[in-house]
Amino acid sequence: MKNLLMISTDRKIFEHGSAVRARMVEYGRDLGELHIIIFAKKEAGFTEQKISENVFVYPTQSRTKLGYIFDAIKIGREILSKNHQLSTNNYSISCQDPFETGLVGTRLSQKFSLPLELQIHTDIGSPYFTYSFLNKVRMVLARYTLPKASHVRVVSVRIQKYLVEYLKIDTAKIEIRPIQVDVERLKNTPVVVDLHKKYPQFKKIVLMASRLEKEKNIAFAVRVWKKVLETVPSAGLVIVGSGREESALKYLVKKIGLEKTVIFEPWTDSLASYYRTADVFLLTSLFEGYGMTLVEANTLGCAIVSSDVGIAHELSSTTVCPVNDEDCFVKALVAQLTK
Repeated sequence: MKNLLMISTDRKIFEHGSAVRARMVEYGRDLGELHIIIFAKKEAGFTEQKISENVFVYPTQSRTKLGYIFDAIKIGREILSKNHQLSTNNYSISCQDPFETGLVGTRLSQKFSLPLELQIHTDIGSPYFTYSFLNKVRMVLARYTLPKASHVRVVSVRIQKYLVEYLKIDTAKIEIRPIQVDVERLKNTPVVVDLHKKYPQFKKIVLMASRLEKEKNIAFAVRVWKKVLETVPSAGLVIVGSGREESALKYLVKKIGLEKTVIFEPWTDSLASYYRTADVFLLTSLFEGYGMTLVEANTLGCAIVSSDVGIAHELSSTTVCPVNDEDCFVKALVAQLTK
């Protein structure tokens, strides 16, 4: 059986009972051995673990974020050097992204002459992707690592098209494998939270469920919401999520006087009830690789208003607006809320 070295940033693998940990154990059943190196700071306290008979997890225990790359390469070399029967027939490397983890995988792949898989879960072809200096650096890394990969897994046709047309990646190397959504489980999940009963002050409710990060463009949604209320004053916006922008967003809501019509709730993995009982699902991201929340909302029959990202155009229940087109979003939301 083949062995796999995986480079990841998902620290939830260290959490007992987490879905991602269970997924790695399940994944390992089809392999001889699965070794997972995870970017993590020393202060986090993670230690090397054996999470199943053949699945091993290694934190980089780095002192700084810059150290992630160097520490992961060092651990990878130690793991691969211990395998005395190393060959392209029994070992390969898979990386979570073509950026920092991809650089680690590329270096190890070159040193040990192993096949390399790079995964892309975000829309690196979006003109908004390089909004930050870090993402500009990441694009430089992607242009270096992707041509060296043996196999590239993407989550949407949009990303594949960009790789082929602009980065000149061979189509034969690219596999489109969307993020799996358990549709039957969603459909069979009972309603445990009714948003209209929880917030009876609102006649109509718009739902957002997202990490509260800049690329999710929630501040734009708040400004759009202020204009929507001019036509539909009895509506409410419920934002479910957490992240680095949370304090700034709450300040913005207070500053423009929307405290009574915008509700923040902490993130939950049980969003089925929210999709079922909201009137509209709103997504205003600058870019998305796929858009799992769009699929979930669509599956449960919630009307959607979304920026032109991920698979938005592929869903029948979605009204799609250009990114940052305020007039389009306001008109689309008002149309849905006044039906």
